[in-house]
Amino acid sequence: MKKIKILFTALVLTVAVINFTSCGSQEKEKNPLADSLAGINGELSGKLTEKEAALQEFVTSFNEIQDNLNTIKEKEKIVTASTKAGDVKSKEEQIKEDLQAIYDLMGKNKNRIASLSKKLKASKTQIAGLEKMVEALQNQIADKDNVIAELKSSIESLNIELSNLNTNYQEVEQESAVKTEKINTAFYAIGTSKELKEKGVVTKEGGFIGIGKSEKLKSDFNKDYFTKVDISQVTSITIGAKKVKILTTHPSNSYKLVGEKTVEKIDILNAEDFWGASKYLVIIIE
Repeated sequence: MKKIKILFTALVLTVAVINFTSCGSQEKEKNPLADSLAGINGELSGKLTEKEAALQEFVTSFNEIQDNLNTIKEKEKIVTASTKAGDVKSKEEQIKEDLQAIYDLMGKNKNRIASLSKKLKASKTQIAGLEKMVEALQNQIADKDNVIAELKSSIESLNIELSNLNTNYQEVEQESAVKTEKINTAFYAIGTSKELKEKGVVTKEGGFIGIGKSEKLKSDFNKDYFTKVDISQVTSITIGAKKVKILTTHPSNSYKLVGEKTVEKIDILNAEDFWGASKYLVIIIE
C-alpha cells in the first residue's frame, strides 16, 4: 500500500512538472509522456479508491456480524436464566421469542458470511488478512451453532414445545435477503418537463390564470417510467444536460451535481440521507 502511495505521489509531481514546462513554452505541442503518466496516475488512483471501498464494505460486514454474535450471547444468557428461574411455563412465550431471535440472527450472519466469502473470491483487489478474518468468523458461527443446539435441547427437556420455531437458516436467509433488497431499492426518472408530464410522472399546478405554474410530482405518478437501482451499489447517476432541477426532496448536502457547462452526473455523497426522504428521484432537464 505504501509503495503504491509513494509511486502515486511521484507520478503526480512528475505530471505537474511536465505540465508546467509545457505551459512555459510558446508551442502547444502534445506531450506523450505527460499523457501517459496522467493515465497511469488515474489508474492508480482508481485502484486505491477501489481497495478502500472494498475494505470499508468488509469492515462494515465484520462489525455487523460481531454485533449479531454479541446480541446472540446476551439472549442466550436471558434464556438460560429464564429456564433456571423455576416457573418456566409463565416464561414459555418469552423463551420461544428469544430463541427465535437467536435463530434469525444466526441466519443473517450466515448470509453475510456467504456474501463476504463470495465477494472475496471474486475480488480483484486482494487485501491481506481478510481471508483469515472470514475464516475466524465462520469458526465462531460454527461454535455458536453447537451452543444453540445444546440450549435448544435443554429447553425441550423442560417440556417446552419448540416445533413451531423457524430453525431453517436458509428460509431466514432468504427472508433477510428480501428485506435487504427492499431497503436498498430506489427509483429515478430523468426527462424534460414535457416528457415527464406526458409519461404521467409530474403535473403543473399553481400560478395565476395559467402563468407561473410549477412542476410537482403527481400523487398517482406512473411508477413504470422509473429506473430501478440498488442504492448500496449506485453512487452516481448520469444526466448530461445544460440545466437540471431536482424535483423530489433530497438533502442538499447528500449529493452534488458534477459538470460546468453541462451537468454530467449527480454524485450521491450520502445514500442513507439522500434516499431517506424519498426513494423516488425525479430530475427535470433542459
